[in-house]
Amino acid sequence: MTRHIGIVLFDGVEELDAVGPWEVFAAWCRFFPDDGYAVSMLAPTGGQVECNKGLTILAHHSFDDAPSYDVLLHPGGQGTRPLMKDVAHLEWVRQQRSEVSLLTSVCTGSLVYAAAGLLAGRPATTHWGSLELLKETDPSIMIRPDDRYVDDGDVITSAGVSAGIDMALHVVRRLVGDERAREVRRYIQYDPEPPV
Repeated sequence: MTRHIGIVLFDGVEELDAVGPWEVFAAWCRFFPDDGYAVSMLAPTGGQVECNKGLTILAHHSFDDAPSYDVLLHPGGQGTRPLMKDVAHLEWVRQQRSEVSLLTSVCTGSLVYAAAGLLAGRPATTHWGSLELLKETDPSIMIRPDDRYVDDGDVITSAGVSAGIDMALHVVRRLVGDERAREVRRYIQYDPEPPV
């Protein structure tokens, strides 16, 4: 039985928040199909989404026709600000909490989880520029400003943008082990050595 990983898209999503983890999960699923996972992108009504810096991405599914997910990733970006006040979106996120085994977020995706009440009393992180907003959204959250990602069992949050790649590799490690995560990391040649 195939287990599904979903990446949520919305107008204003930060490109690398979604595409970085996509690269990790898609490489894993393509080259190790016997692990039994598939990854897809979904958006509220499906179709095309315009990202934060102008890239357009075509979602595989709408919320209504998406498969049942075992892992769901909510990226960040400027588009999260209106989502924090979008009653229908927050209710959809809460519904996923009751159906999905592992919720993850990248960057300010954690703001949406916080607005939905899913991070109350839990450790979490987000992009460094939004740590105060995360705390304001729910003062009970135990902010971890120095962590690339925070694994709290059934919820994993990550810091900004590129930290989503680290978090996605951690998810692979959690689901199938260290060796597979190393193989995926090596395939995507993820060996950060910034020149500046």
